[in-house]
Amino acid sequence: HANASDIGTRGPMTPDHTIRTKRLAGFIADNPEADLKAYKESYLAYYDKHHGEEHTCLDPSPRWAILKDKGILAFGKTRKEVGQISDIAQHTAKAIVESDAMGGWTPLEAAPLFDIEYWELEQRKLKKGGKPSEFQGKVAIVTGAGHGIGRKVAVDLMEKGACVVGLDISKAVLELTSDQGLGVICDISDSQQLSDVVETTVKTFGGIDIIVANAGIFTAGQMVDELPLEVWNRTLNINLTAHQQLMHYAIPYLKMGVDSAVVFVGSRNVGAPGPGASAYSVSKAGITQLARVLSMELAPYSVRVNVLHPDAVFDTELWTKEKLERSAERYGMTVEEYKTRNLLKTEIASRDVSELCISMCSSVFGKTTGAQIPIDGGNDRII
Repeated sequence: HANASDIGTRGPMTPDHTIRTKRLAGFIADNPEADLKAYKESYLAYYDKHHGEEHTCLDPSPRWAILKDKGILAFGKTRKEVGQISDIAQHTAKAIVESDAMGGWTPLEAAPLFDIEYWELEQRKLKKGGKPSEFQGKVAIVTGAGHGIGRKVAVDLMEKGACVVGLDISKAVLELTSDQGLGVICDISDSQQLSDVVETTVKTFGGIDIIVANAGIFTAGQMVDELPLEVWNRTLNINLTAHQQLMHYAIPYLKMGVDSAVVFVGSRNVGAPGPGASAYSVSKAGITQLARVLSMELAPYSVRVNVLHPDAVFDTELWTKEKLERSAERYGMTVEEYKTRNLLKTEIASRDVSELCISMCSSVFGKTTGAQIPIDGGNDRII
């Protein structure tokens, strides 16, 4: 609309919308940073003019904005909130354009709208709200999120406020779909599917701030001279190449993210490989090297890239009761002894790996990149 910067920023069509949308929309033209800064300064001046001692200033950023020649943007803490604001903004835009065509319209003046926006009950909610999680509003992609470690990481990130897109070849990943989550059935060995997932993530949630590269397959029991080429190729494709391709498509968005962090899930086999698992060990060593290179390439953009190396995480679908019993018997141990065969004599669970992974995505590791962190209870061969 030729007059969008005027008619779109006069005020709300309905006064009670102010609680969700603020009094004015933003207008973003050729310099988004400057336009958003000007909006905040204008909002703070509006607050200074009308507030009383009983008021606490709200976030001065816009809740919706007109993006010149493109459309409408909506901003919120959750996907649900963004959807509500987007609906209001779209109906408001339609009503304003039609009203203006029929002779014009005038919103309420600033003072009564301030009283609505700073309604006592809303202020009370604000004061009781507490400090939001540092993951509030962040967007993560987690591979291998259908089961085990990946599933736990995805669920924990959502509980801490992040929006999560979980990928897996299993239909179980669909259970992650909610206001904050999107489960996508994806064959990560298909580069086009990964490209589509990255685009879907950005269109659904607005960007990418975190990637947890967890998906992988374990192939063992065959010496190198017995290993079929197709098993070797498939293992390296899923465990290594797929995540290189995911990063290829996601890096442009990570560079624009908020405190962006990438965590690659490696393996104890990187530092202490064993016979009969060449494809798995080589692929995990490869992904570790990829992470080291990426940590250098992305550091200028403040994107952190680290690796965690778990070992003996038995509460996953990979380890059935029968398989555990066979493995323990091979070592002459009980199942409980086998599960705690590390220096600390402790069991490593998916929740433990998830806690470390999320810490590595947080400010706790805010000044760490290119690191490799074991979570194995202490392995004498690694040490």
